[in-house]
Amino acid sequence: MTPPHSRAARLVAVKAIHSIVWAFFAGCILAIPLFAWLDRLRIAATLIGVTFVEVAILWVNGWTCPLTGVAARYTTDRRDNFDIYLPEWLARHNKRIFGSIFVGDLLLTASLWYFRQIN
Repeated sequence: MTPPHSRAARLVAVKAIHSIVWAFFAGCILAIPLFAWLDRLRIAATLIGVTFVEVAILWVNGWTCPLTGVAARYTTDRRDNFDIYLPEWLARHNKRIFGSIFVGDLLLTASLWYFRQIN
């Protein structure tokens, strides 16, 4: 059995990694409309593709990040943010918030691409 201090250290490491991964993908989602608006559609499309990889990983894992399962090995805590360094309200609504923004990103990018093609 793993000593409690070692379990706590491992949980901190998993939460830190999970937070960095989350920040990367949140940054991608927030950057997409900026690049689309600046007519950098190739960059916007790349970020969309990267984000779709994340969506596929979540989908395959039952809409849960694989790091959640790893973190669950080291704690009995099951609050919405037990596995990541985010405020609990954001962890609870993360998929809804960033999923909505991502759908908006897709619509904006497609619209800008279309209108720039016909002009």
